[in-house]
Amino acid sequence: MADEPRGDESLAFQEVPNLVTSFAGEPHDVTGARLAAEEFLRDLTQVTPPRASECYHDVLLIVAELAANAVQYAPGPFELRMRRTFDGVHVTLHDTSSARPVPRPFSPSGGGGGIGWYLIETLCTQVSVVPAGDGKDVHVFLPW
Repeated sequence: MADEPRGDESLAFQEVPNLVTSFAGEPHDVTGARLAAEEFLRDLTQVTPPRASECYHDVLLIVAELAANAVQYAPGPFELRMRRTFDGVHVTLHDTSSARPVPRPFSPSGGGGGIGWYLIETLCTQVSVVPAGDGKDVHVFLPW
């Protein structure tokens, strides 16, 4: 008996190339990372639309938060990687700081800030920080 595809078993994983892109770590690179993520998500949407429009916007918000944290707290370049998973999107941001991200108290009178890591932990289904030789990788998984 020949193996035949059943149901919706497509080769969609092969149809959306993974994103791997590097940035110098300058403030404008936060926008660059978001634009790169938008291009990846546009391609992904052509193959598998998000189950809710919030999924698209949540991924972009998280990429921007991760990139902003890298620019603010880690000197030097960072790398953004994105790939499709069976039920979502896996985002990895590598930066040059070995320090683990920690939530800071939110203080609106102190110039803002302090909510990014809370957003990451709230919107992502899984978050992990993995030390790497020259810094760390922050892995997050988001629904799609």
